[in-house]
Amino acid sequence: MPPSPARTAAFDILLRVERESSYASELLHSNAYATLSTPDHALATELVMGVLRWRSLLDDKISSASSQPLRKLDPEVLIALRLALYQFLYLDRIPHRAALHESVELVKRARKTSAAPFVNAVLRKLSKVPQCSAVLSVLSDVSPQAIAAAYAHPIWLVERWTQAFGLEVVEKICWHNQTIPPTTLRLRSSKAEEELTAEGISLEPGNLLSSARRVNSGDVTKTHSFRSAHAVIQDEASQLIAALAGPGHEQVLDCCAAPGGKTLAIADLNPEATITAVEIYPHRARQMQKRFPADTKIQTLVADARTLPIAQPFNLVLADVPCSGTGTLSRNPEIKWRLKQEDLPELHDRQLAILRSAAAHLHPGGRLIYSTCSLEKEENEDVVEQALKEGPNLSLLDCRTELDRLRSTGVLTWPDPPSLTKGPYLRTIPGIHPCDGFFAAILERI
Repeated sequence: MPPSPARTAAFDILLRVERESSYASELLHSNAYATLSTPDHALATELVMGVLRWRSLLDDKISSASSQPLRKLDPEVLIALRLALYQFLYLDRIPHRAALHESVELVKRARKTSAAPFVNAVLRKLSKVPQCSAVLSVLSDVSPQAIAAAYAHPIWLVERWTQAFGLEVVEKICWHNQTIPPTTLRLRSSKAEEELTAEGISLEPGNLLSSARRVNSGDVTKTHSFRSAHAVIQDEASQLIAALAGPGHEQVLDCCAAPGGKTLAIADLNPEATITAVEIYPHRARQMQKRFPADTKIQTLVADARTLPIAQPFNLVLADVPCSGTGTLSRNPEIKWRLKQEDLPELHDRQLAILRSAAAHLHPGGRLIYSTCSLEKEENEDVVEQALKEGPNLSLLDCRTELDRLRSTGVLTWPDPPSLTKGPYLRTIPGIHPCDGFFAAILERI
């Protein structure tokens, strides 16, 4: 029998993540897998994200049972081994024999038939490994090495976070990264919650913002409310970045807009504003444009944010720059295996170039929000502080003032606003806050 649709999809996605540096979440929600049944899509998601979250732990165990070094194995073979072992260790409802058989069949399907006996032999050994607990527990031995091993993170990343945040916080970050993040919505319509409930979606209030809801059960993507964009999927930290912008703006520039969640949130806060949403890649710009409802005044522009072909000034500019994404590892676990420490200086230079360009398009008295979903200082404070040194016509505003405004108007519901800041900056930390890790600074043109 051929492998099941769920395991076939998981195998193909993991292979593309490995070979093409694709993002698993984008592939899982692409049209290629839209025909999977709801149970098959759920299993494929579990397998893909589970393998990516626990890759180093899986590889350690495979290495102990393999007669060949892992570096010599074909990607198809290693992925098939990881898939089966993840099921052995973490999915107690799937019989070992089924997981083993299907991984052998996946190897054959990938035209690596000669490796099938090897995969079968390794998995028979691994099938005797005790299952891992589905619930993560706090370590008794807390050190960077212990955290990296137990929570399947690269040691270099854990060590740099330890220097920045301390061991106690780092363990919470890594614990969070290994858990399944909730589906969080931003309600765009006063009727959205009622519509979703009527369609069988169970919701609870968000933790940070009054407009946010967390999904307890149900497939939001199949609802009329979602298809009509009355409710959109968006992490609460991402929602908070847009909320910092506030209302009252007429001309808005979003320098790095795709996939468009923050752009749309700013448009909802400023319904009369004309918004220019910039995206460097044409296919992403087209996808983003399709997301925007027809009644919004959002114009999409394909351009490099470092050299914007725009002459006019704006009174609000958002520079939500491309970054390492280390604040989103629960959603994008492949990042931790792909990112290298030597990537950070290059990211810093690109981000600084975007911030310079964004500031050049800011009207006197206008505001610029610089943000990332990174935990790394090189991409956050260092970029802002260098831009301030170079630009005497820029001043740094205190995010705490804006959070106080959001709290007083009922937009921000988080009971401890000071914990969301580090000095004048917004700083959310996964595991400390119930959301992704985001950074933001508010600059003003003098």
